[in-house]
Amino acid sequence: MPEDISRSPRSDEPHIPLSEQPLPADDPSPSTPSPAVPPSATSAPPPTTGPADAPPSADGPADAAPLDASSSADPAAVAPSAASPAPAPSARTVHPPHDHAHPHRHLDLHGVPRARKPLPLLMLGALGVVFGDIGTSPLYSLQTVFSSHHNAVAPTESDVLGVISMVTWCLITIVTVSYIGLIMRAHNQGEGGILALTALVLRKLGPAVGPREAAVALVLGVVGASLFFGDSLITPAISVLSAFEGIEVTGAVPNAVIVPGALVVLTVLFAVQRWGTGRIGGSFGVVMAVWFLTLAAMGLPHVLAHPTILRALSPHYAVAFMIDRPLIAFIAMGAVVLTITGAEALYADMGHFGHRPIALAWVCLVLPSLLLNYFGQGALILADPRAVANPFFSMVPEGLRIPLVVLAAMATVIASQAVISGAFSVSRQATRLTLLPKLKVTQTSSEHGGQIYVGSVNLLLFLGVVTLVLVFQRSSALAAAYGLAVTATIILVLALFLLYAHRILRRPTWQVVTLAVIVGGLELLLLAANLVKIPDGGWLPLLIAAVLTTIMLTWRRGARLMADRRRSMEGPLADFVAGPARSVPRVPGLAVYPHPEPDTVPIALRTGVEMHHVLHEHVVILTLQHRGVPHVHRDDRVHVNVLSSGPGSLVQITYEVGFHDSQDVPAALRDAVERHGRHEGDCSADCPSYIPELDLDLEDAIYVLSTLRLEPAPGGGSAAQAGGMPRWQRALFRQLSRASAQRTLVLNLPSSRTLVMGAETEL
Repeated sequence: MPEDISRSPRSDEPHIPLSEQPLPADDPSPSTPSPAVPPSATSAPPPTTGPADAPPSADGPADAAPLDASSSADPAAVAPSAASPAPAPSARTVHPPHDHAHPHRHLDLHGVPRARKPLPLLMLGALGVVFGDIGTSPLYSLQTVFSSHHNAVAPTESDVLGVISMVTWCLITIVTVSYIGLIMRAHNQGEGGILALTALVLRKLGPAVGPREAAVALVLGVVGASLFFGDSLITPAISVLSAFEGIEVTGAVPNAVIVPGALVVLTVLFAVQRWGTGRIGGSFGVVMAVWFLTLAAMGLPHVLAHPTILRALSPHYAVAFMIDRPLIAFIAMGAVVLTITGAEALYADMGHFGHRPIALAWVCLVLPSLLLNYFGQGALILADPRAVANPFFSMVPEGLRIPLVVLAAMATVIASQAVISGAFSVSRQATRLTLLPKLKVTQTSSEHGGQIYVGSVNLLLFLGVVTLVLVFQRSSALAAAYGLAVTATIILVLALFLLYAHRILRRPTWQVVTLAVIVGGLELLLLAANLVKIPDGGWLPLLIAAVLTTIMLTWRRGARLMADRRRSMEGPLADFVAGPARSVPRVPGLAVYPHPEPDTVPIALRTGVEMHHVLHEHVVILTLQHRGVPHVHRDDRVHVNVLSSGPGSLVQITYEVGFHDSQDVPAALRDAVERHGRHEGDCSADCPSYIPELDLDLEDAIYVLSTLRLEPAPGGGSAAQAGGMPRWQRALFRQLSRASAQRTLVLNLPSSRTLVMGAETEL
C-alpha cells in the first residue's frame, strides 16, 4: 500500500489541503486537480525527447499553473478546487508525531526563524531600504509645483501656504493614517505589496469568493503590479537627474554634465546589481539617517526666521486655496502628489523589517524631517520668490551646495536601489502566481530571501531608465509621468484594502465607506489632477501598465489552457501505479521527475515507459507546492507518499515553499532524504519518521524534466479550439513561452545529469 508520511500542520494555522491551496506558482507546482483523461494516439502528437540544454521553446508553459482554482476559460474566474485524489486502494498511511508549533512570521528562505534584531537597528535598516524614495521627494516636488503650467502657482503668501498645507495633510492622511495606520496591518505572513495583498485576499476568501470578486482582486493586483514596474523605471531617472540638477545652482560645474553624470551613476548602479546589496546595504541606513537629519537642519533655520509659515499646519489654508483659486489649486495638486512618492514602498518592503520599526522610524524621524524641509522651502520662497527655480538647493549657502549634491546623489542611488530590488521581488511573485513566464532568479544572500537578482528584469530596467534620461533630460519633464504612476498605484492598493476590510476583517460598512470617502476621495482628486498631464508625459506609465497587464493576463490564461491540455495527456497517477509501473522490469539507478501535479503522471515518466519498457529501481516524483505565503517553516515543508515499495520503489514527495523561498529541486530532495531516509543517531530503523524508500544515494540521481512544446496550429486555428483566446493572444503566448527561462536553471538542476522528454501540442 502507498504510504503517506507527511508533516502535520502547525497548531497556529488551519491546515489547507494541497489541492485547496488557492495560489499555485510556476514550475513545478500543482495546479488545479481535474479529472485526468488518459492520452490517446489521436489526442497527442508523438512524444519528443531532447537533452537538458534544449531550446527555451521546449521549456514552455507546460507546468505552469493558474493563479486561482478555477478551470474556467475566463481569466478572472476563481472557484474552489477539487479535493486531492485518494491514495491507491492498497495504501497504508502513517503520520509521524508533530507536536511543535512554529510561528508563520519572520522566517528566512530556509524556513528558519530569523534572529530578532534590536528595534533601533531595525529602524536604521528601514531608513536605508524603505524610505529612500519618499525621502528624496524634497529634491524636486516643490520645484515642480511652482514650475507647472508656466508657473501657474505664484510665490504669493496664499499660494505658498495653500501648497505647504496640501503637502502636510497629504503626508498625514495618505501616508500616516492610510498606509502606516491601516494598510500595513493587512500583511501576508509579514509581507506587503499589492501582489502580496492580492494573494492574501484570494487565500483568505477561499471557496467563499465569487468569480466577480476574484476578478476584481486579480485585475487590481495585476494593474497595480504593472504600474509598479513603471514606477521602477521612472524613479531612478527622476531621482538621479534631480540630484545632478543641483549643479545648476552652484554654478561651479557646467550644466552640460548633468545628463552624462546621471547616466554614469545609473550605469554603475545597474551593473553592480548581480552582486547583490548585502555588502553595501549595511551603510544605506547610516547614509539615509544623515540625509534626513540634513533635511531637518536645512529647513529649521528658515522656519525660525519666518515662523508665519507654520500657519500651513492648519488644513484651513489648503481648503481656502482650493476655494479661492480652484483651477490653480487643481494644477498644484498634480505636483503635490510627488511628495508622497514611495508610500507604496513602505508597504512593499514591510517584510524586511516589520510594521513597528517602519512606523516608529516614520513618526520619529522621517515625517518630522520632511515637514521641516518642506516648511523651510516654503519660508524661503516667501522671503525670496526667486528661489522657486530650485528651492531645495537654494536653502543652503553656496559653499555647501557641492557637498549637498554629493549627499543627494548618494540618497537618490539608495532610493533607486530600493525600487530596483522591489521590481525583482514583484517579478518573482508574479512568476510564482503564474502571471509571468519562468525567470532565472539568483539568490544573492543565503539569509535574506528578498535579496535576489533577476538578470532579464535588470537589463530591461536599465534600457528603459537610460531611454527616459536621454528623452526627457529634465526631472521636471518626468514629473507628470511619475505623478500618474504614483496616484494610480495608491488608489488600487486602497481598493484592495477596502475589499479586505469589508469581506475578511468584517468591518462595519460605515467604517469602510468613511475610509473610502476621506482617503479615497483625496486620492481620486490627486489622480484627476494628474490625468490632465497625460499629453505631457502621463501617457508613459499608462502605456507601460497596459503592455504589462496584457502580458500578465495573456500568460495566465494561456498557462491555464496548457495545464488543462497537459493533464489530459498525462493521465491519472493511480492508474499508472496500478498498471505499467508494476508490469515493467526495473533497472539500477535513481530517476527524479520534477512535476507540477500531485495526481497525474509526468509526461517524461509515461513517455519513458512507453518507449523503453523499463523503470529505474528508484523513482521519485517531486512536486514544489507553492503556498500563498512568503515562507514555509522548514519542519512543515516535506510530505511523502510512498506509492510502491519492495524491489522497485516509487515515491511522491511534495515540498511546500512560499513565494520568497528557493525553488532548488536537488536541495528539496536532499532535505527530504535527510529527514526521512536516514536512521542514524536517535532515529532507529523503526523510527516513525524513517522511510526506507528514501534511503537513497543522491550523487548519481538523474533528473528527468517533462515538457510540452507549443507549435502554431495549421492556419492559425480557431479561438474555440484555444479556449477562446484570439489569434494575437495565442501568438503573444507562444513568444512569451519561447522567452521563458530554461527550467534546468530555474530549478537549479545539474545539466550533466538532466534529461528533457515530452510532447508537442498546437495552439
